[in-house]
Amino acid sequence: MMITAIYPGTFDPITNGHIDIVRRSAKLFDKVVISIAMSSRKQPLFTLDERVELVKAALGDLDNVEVEGFKGLLADYAKSKNATVLIRGVRAVADFEYEYQLASVNRTLNPELESVLLTPSSETSHISSTIVRDVAAHDGDVSAFVPEVVKRALDKKFND
Repeated sequence: MMITAIYPGTFDPITNGHIDIVRRSAKLFDKVVISIAMSSRKQPLFTLDERVELVKAALGDLDNVEVEGFKGLLADYAKSKNATVLIRGVRAVADFEYEYQLASVNRTLNPELESVLLTPSSETSHISSTIVRDVAAHDGDVSAFVPEVVKRALDKKFND
């Protein structure tokens, strides 16, 4: 039986921490779908199409990874992809508490969906999209936190 896992998020932008989680997940599951949330509530810096393209550019070398945007309930989206695993990254205790609540809600909405919480590598545990955007907005060097394609996109957003 093929196991499909979903790794959802806004990925605004994708960071080296996200990439670490995806690469490790791609070794654990037959197929990983990076599901990029529309999330107009968060007012993302990059459009959904831009985020999809940046993620594809950053992870195009992985054969068992797909990237697509979505809107609506994650539990319903997972059913539509025949996914039985939900991947989430957990950096700190506060993340765990929030992810525990989400896992419980998603399991209620879709009993076939199991949440798997992965911790980041020690090299990437301090990275978040919010911090990356803040550093880039103040002309800081984000090259240690994101792939080069994302760095160029951030430079363009903040320097045009």
